[in-house]
Amino acid sequence: MLKVGLTGGIGAGKSEVSRLLASYGAVIVDSDRIAREVVEPGTPGLAAVVAEFGPGVLTPEGTLDRPKLGAIVFADPDRLAALNAIVHPLVRARSAELEAAAGTAAVVVHDVPLLAENGLAPLYDLVVVVDASTDTRLDRLVRLRGMAPDEARARMAAQASREERLAVADVVIDNDGPLETLEPRVAAVWEDLRRRADQD
Repeated sequence: MLKVGLTGGIGAGKSEVSRLLASYGAVIVDSDRIAREVVEPGTPGLAAVVAEFGPGVLTPEGTLDRPKLGAIVFADPDRLAALNAIVHPLVRARSAELEAAAGTAAVVVHDVPLLAENGLAPLYDLVVVVDASTDTRLDRLVRLRGMAPDEARARMAAQASREERLAVADVVIDNDGPLETLEPRVAAVWEDLRRRADQD
């Protein structure tokens, strides 16, 4: 098994790289998706979030109101740390279960947005960073996701700097251009990952 950490700043295109790797045969362990699962209604995770932040972070239907919680935690590093202390251990436990189920010959790609921020690089055999310039990322967040420019900048500022991410990279995928230039780069990285897995 080859354990790969995949990361990139918001708007860099990490999700697209993850999708392409999955299409080639990688087993994807998506931290964001797991982070949503562990706070679904009825879970201990959601109960812990409500205990910490109050019932105001719930929708009338009893699900987590992500925009409301996001507005709280992205404006206050201490509140963000409190949320991470609840969610991250639950995500790690679930990720380990999925990895164990993948089989010994698999290339397991852990899609981890906050890999650099949380010092997680040593957990993986290899770290792949999807990189794009600040201007490109800001444009994508505003144009494709409909964020206000100030909100997009705040989200970017809450993450590791581009330099901090690149410092933990074993492989960098440049995604500053259009999608058609990304696909051959990801395919080449996949061939490299497959070769490394076969050598293990």
